[in-house]
Amino acid sequence: MSVLVYSARHILPMTAPPILNGSVAIESGRIRHVGTRAWVMRALAEEGENDPVEVYWPGVIMPGLVNAHTHLQYTDMASVGAGAHDGFAQWAQAFDEFYDAGGNHPAAAAAAGAAQSARFGVTALADVVTDIEAAGALHDAGLRGVVYWEVMNWGNAQWRAQGWQRVSDQLDEIPDTPGVGVSPHAPYSLDTAPLLDVPDLARSRGLRLHIHLGESETEKLENRDERWRSVDAESFQALRRDGYGVSATEFVDQLGVLGPDCHVAHGVYLNDTDRAILRQRGTSVALCPRSNHVIGLDEPPVADYLREGNPIAVGTDSLSSSPSLDVLADVAELYRIARTQGYHEPDLSGRLLAAATLGGAAALGLATGSRRVGQLQVGALADLVAVDVAGPTARDAVEELVRAGTGRQAATVIGGAPRWTSPVWSGPQAAPGAARTAGAGAASVRQNLGEGEAGNDPT
Repeated sequence: MSVLVYSARHILPMTAPPILNGSVAIESGRIRHVGTRAWVMRALAEEGENDPVEVYWPGVIMPGLVNAHTHLQYTDMASVGAGAHDGFAQWAQAFDEFYDAGGNHPAAAAAAGAAQSARFGVTALADVVTDIEAAGALHDAGLRGVVYWEVMNWGNAQWRAQGWQRVSDQLDEIPDTPGVGVSPHAPYSLDTAPLLDVPDLARSRGLRLHIHLGESETEKLENRDERWRSVDAESFQALRRDGYGVSATEFVDQLGVLGPDCHVAHGVYLNDTDRAILRQRGTSVALCPRSNHVIGLDEPPVADYLREGNPIAVGTDSLSSSPSLDVLADVAELYRIARTQGYHEPDLSGRLLAAATLGGAAALGLATGSRRVGQLQVGALADLVAVDVAGPTARDAVEELVRAGTGRQAATVIGGAPRWTSPVWSGPQAAPGAARTAGAGAASVRQNLGEGEAGNDPT
């Protein structure tokens, strides 16, 4: 098939206003046209495409979701994520006990996590990898995003002796497709020397950065002072131990970690000064509220991020700390938190949906250029998700998506190719007002959607 058209009652491009009774035309894995169905069909006919294959969805078509923070290799650690924990230290102990007992199988778990992600309409991910055997999961599944190699538990002396070379060699083992980055784990798990060098190592290779920040209660700042800046500090933890009132955000900023090529995960314990630093550096934050709840942390300051204009994205974290890999479940939780925290502006749902698509793409460096995702725009990669919401207006549809879209993904398309469809979906339908029904061409699409790997629920 040369041109494939996906039509729906509502098309949500994210880089343009919603389109009622719209269509997305796809050719060679990229978007060729986006607009009303009548305009797209007329444009294709004028270009000599008189019988495109069309699939109609009665709900919403939007860009594939972007999971801006996860660890797919921990997908088989759901028993840890199902527990109730009283803070980061208790959760970390449960995690370590499971991991050290050999219960985790990184490669198989990452593959399972990739399949679950596709089932939930996620087409691009920031996947943080600790074990090299899990590094090929996105590549093997044909998903987009960045594989971030995690660097953690390095002291200064050991790092200076062998750290740079070892991490360089490990990065060489990760598939170039879809993308590679580096994740200096957190300010409390790395001494000063590796935190200073890892960003330079990444940038010297043109790679992106991703760091956990403000996830542990130990990063919470009670009394801020500036004396720490004159100290030759061994680590963030050493500064805190010696009584210096240093913010974790200011500490990593001083070492040059932050920037527009970096995004942070969680951002729970960030105050107004910290949030301002992120804005100044052009650094996005991936909010993972369900993970924070499972671990027993405070809620992230969602309303403050929105009011102050911080760029945000949405992540699930892994099943070791989250009930599922459904980004829309975290979107619904962010909505609840924002309202509880006093954010009552009418733009809330739209901004959260943008965070889960275009915002995630920006965090991963994939919002512009030839690899752009998170948007339905001419020339962008043809990654989209159909969601079973029936709002009569675009505003209604967006509200329903954000507040109650969890688990209602109907189909996932990557590069124009069906990747997953709901087993309860009845198949292609004729678009309302269409001159012809979804005939032989659509039947062939039904075969692609309904048989084999693409039609099975990988969960």
